[in-house]
Amino acid sequence: MPIYEFVCMQCESHFEELVRLGESADCPDCGSADVRKQLSVFAAHGPPEQPSFGGGCCGGSCGCGH
Repeated sequence: MPIYEFVCMQCESHFEELVRLGESADCPDCGSADVRKQLSVFAAHGPPEQPSFGGGCCGGSCGCGH
C-alpha cells in the first residue's frame, strides 16, 4: 500500500495515510472526508556517496592521505 500525503479542506490539516487503491482517507483531526491528495516528491535517505574517479576517494583525489 502506498503512503499518500493529504490536506483537509475543512481544517487545513496536513497528514500522511496508507491508502489502498480505490479507497479514500478521512482527516484524523476533524474526521472530514473532504480531503485532497497532495503532490509529493520522492526522497531517498542514506549516507552520501563519494564519487569514484579512477580509484575512488583513496586514489589520492580527496586528501585522505593515501
